[in-house]
Amino acid sequence: MAIEGRSLCCGFIDGRNVGNHALIVKNILWAEEAQTELFAAGLAARPAIRQAQIELRGDLGAGKTTFVRHLLRALGVEGRIKSPTYAVVEPYTVSFGETLFDLDLWHFDFYRFNDPDEWEEAGFRDIFSSPGLKLVEWPDKAGEHLPPSDLVIAITVRTDDVREVSLTAYSDTGAALVA
Repeated sequence: MAIEGRSLCCGFIDGRNVGNHALIVKNILWAEEAQTELFAAGLAARPAIRQAQIELRGDLGAGKTTFVRHLLRALGVEGRIKSPTYAVVEPYTVSFGETLFDLDLWHFDFYRFNDPDEWEEAGFRDIFSSPGLKLVEWPDKAGEHLPPSDLVIAITVRTDDVREVSLTAYSDTGAALVA
């Protein structure tokens, strides 16, 4: 099987362990941005999203950050949603009422992450071991430090408006998001 031209065998993409064998693989098309927004809203409504780690793969301009913005909005993030390209990570917290819970969200963009040893210095191990949603763009730049993801979303540009999307679940959490 291939994801974005990369071979997937035994839970590895580009030589990096992404977890166990894929539990579910689903391919969809986003023919316009409104479909991206609708998909993000559906994902946000699933309880499993609260503890998921999701990798976003695709070329520059494929729509990874656009998808993240729609997902964060659907989860209740208000105000400006910035791309973390220069900061590497943008944290958010969404409150679901006084008696319910707070949801911590982190949007990582490792595009400019040059030294995987910075992982420890930046405190990313603590973030990835804590509860909450982690959205990760350019995961291969983090090297072996990045723990296995629950779901890999690979976005391929077909035309200016159309995106081919491959959803690959590697855990029960990922499967709950894709089912």
